[in-house]
Amino acid sequence: MTKHSEIRHVSYSPEKMFELVADVEKYPEFLPWCIASRVIEKENSKIIADLMIGFQIFREKFRSNVSLDKKNLKIEVNYEEGPFKFLRNKWEFKNFKDGCEIKFFLDFELKNIFFQTLMERLFSEAVKKMVAAFEKRATYLYNDTS
Repeated sequence: MTKHSEIRHVSYSPEKMFELVADVEKYPEFLPWCIASRVIEKENSKIIADLMIGFQIFREKFRSNVSLDKKNLKIEVNYEEGPFKFLRNKWEFKNFKDGCEIKFFLDFELKNIFFQTLMERLFSEAVKKMVAAFEKRATYLYNDTS
């Protein structure tokens, strides 16, 4: 089992950060190791999506059920099928000084023990790259360069 949680502060509104994370279809444009994204079903507060992740020669597809709580600015991701035994991911966005406090939590375990051991070794660095990718995307989308 691999877990990670952290709190980050960014200079963008909680609403903007919520929208950025909720835009699953755009993940391949900026998220490391995300090769493809396909939304299967989309309603106001729910998305079912397939993500294709890849690293070197490895490629895996998994399906998640994403619950969007726009009123409380929370996103919860629950695993449905693919290479994991389980996967849980939570995001919370709150006002903080001149921006947003982001609480991020990830908990997963892969079915394949070899890949799980490999991920545990690379996990800390991988999560740092993923979080940095969301921050870089926010800068790209929300900074007014005019």
